[in-house]
Amino acid sequence: MKIIMILFRKFRVLILMVFLVACTMHIMIDLLPKLEKRAAGSTAAAAAEPGWPNKHSLRLLQDFSNEPNSNLTSHSLEKVTERAESEKRVRQLQLGSEERGLMRDTASGQKQRAVQGSSRLKALYEHPLYKPDLPHLSEDDSLFNLNSDVRFYPKAAGQQEWHNEGNVEEEEDSPAGEATGESYPNWLRFHIGINRYELYSRHNPVIGALLKDLVSQKITSVAMKSGGTQLKLIMSFQNYGQALFKPMKQTREQETPPDFFYFSDFERHNAEIAAFHLDRILDFRRVPPVAGRLVNMTQEIRDVTRDKKLWRTFFVSPANNICFYGECSYYCSTEHALCGKPDQIEGSLAAFLPDLALAKRKTWRNPWRRSYHKRKKAEWEVDQDYCDEVKQTPPYDRGTRLLDIMDMTIFDFLMGNMDRHHYETFEKFGNETFIIHLDNGRGFGKHSHDEMSILVPLTQCCRVKRSTYLRLQLLAKEDFKLSSLMEESLLQDQLAPILIRPHLEAMDRRLRLVLKVLADCAEKEGFLSVVENDLEGQPSSHHHQAHRGR
Repeated sequence: MKIIMILFRKFRVLILMVFLVACTMHIMIDLLPKLEKRAAGSTAAAAAEPGWPNKHSLRLLQDFSNEPNSNLTSHSLEKVTERAESEKRVRQLQLGSEERGLMRDTASGQKQRAVQGSSRLKALYEHPLYKPDLPHLSEDDSLFNLNSDVRFYPKAAGQQEWHNEGNVEEEEDSPAGEATGESYPNWLRFHIGINRYELYSRHNPVIGALLKDLVSQKITSVAMKSGGTQLKLIMSFQNYGQALFKPMKQTREQETPPDFFYFSDFERHNAEIAAFHLDRILDFRRVPPVAGRLVNMTQEIRDVTRDKKLWRTFFVSPANNICFYGECSYYCSTEHALCGKPDQIEGSLAAFLPDLALAKRKTWRNPWRRSYHKRKKAEWEVDQDYCDEVKQTPPYDRGTRLLDIMDMTIFDFLMGNMDRHHYETFEKFGNETFIIHLDNGRGFGKHSHDEMSILVPLTQCCRVKRSTYLRLQLLAKEDFKLSSLMEESLLQDQLAPILIRPHLEAMDRRLRLVLKVLADCAEKEGFLSVVENDLEGQPSSHHHQAHRGR
């Protein structure tokens, strides 16, 4: 009996020791990222903030009250820039053919473009079709009032300390206590410039500066974006701007597998970049600025993230490359990990729109939304008169909303994007405003196939703006060939080439198909019934009634 009691006590001691060992291991696992950050911080000029915060704020866009030391510093930016510069020079030498009109040199994170010969892109933007004036902007037509609404951005009204590194030439000393639009960071100037008719103006120099910021600004924190089917990261910069990062998942040459459904296709970073440039060439200007960037996964993602779930998915592959996969609905597993070479990865960075607390947006279901089902079809796929119903439904029964849907349809068809289930508008402007073209990552998946079902809204409604129609005709001419303009425009991006030749040629082919559909519509219904004249000011009430009667 005595022996049994001794064994029982020893068993209890053993259980207690196992419990203590387990607790110790759990504590060490939680402390590991903190210790690693401290070790990295000991070699840097400024130490990283110790510990993990309880919650990563996704509203750093307007959160200027945080202490500066709450933002971790990327110690690798100089090394990344040097490596990116050398890789770009090698790529430029390999691609140095006469047909490419723009060559770039990179210095201190900023590129200088040297134009060889004439620039088709410059000639396009000088064309009269790209110079119509906007109506006079009233206070209600601007998203923000520079003198009153900007107060919602703390620090904007005080002394500016935006850390606009890489844009030193734009930093000018202003009298203490005074704040001007020029003193704001480029992301804020982009927000201030949004109005009822456009996301940004045609020749706004802020957009070019903002694209440079997306490439050169130091990344201070990273977090996974909630929702969505695939991994996306929210990156915050030292100047308090934010951008959505989509990492590279496919090479330029890979096409969407033929057995993939549109709703399970990969989201491509180069499609986001190309969509911004295409949107600008079409003169829609409804896609927020997007730039490609080569990111150091170790020092610009792992070492600055405060997201434990993201941090724990990093690992080293058998090929000694740094990989991670994060958390999402599709393709977030070890088998679909994103791996660098060895720790460098390409990605697209899309500038954030104003915070929803400052500028609410309304989400609309696309009338021609697909079923997102393996077997079911949407109503528009089986009812050829579906557009007649849409025309009688607000907000498509008046104004320009239906015509904006036709613009979006053409935009998506040129890219081959089948994933346009919703769109957004700014609430302040009601129904009389433009559609924001967000989330274009599933474009440019197949250059060998033209998905005609994307054009169904156009074939059913047979309506288009005159400005859009004339620009499409212009882009079909040899002097302003769409593929050549896209190639020249995309060369401005750090990750050029963005699209391979077959994708560029596919856009020319699809443009001809769009013009053929419009020609068939004009022959069937008459040119004046198909082409809506939007080049003579805003539509009148009589114009609205005529629109409703069709």
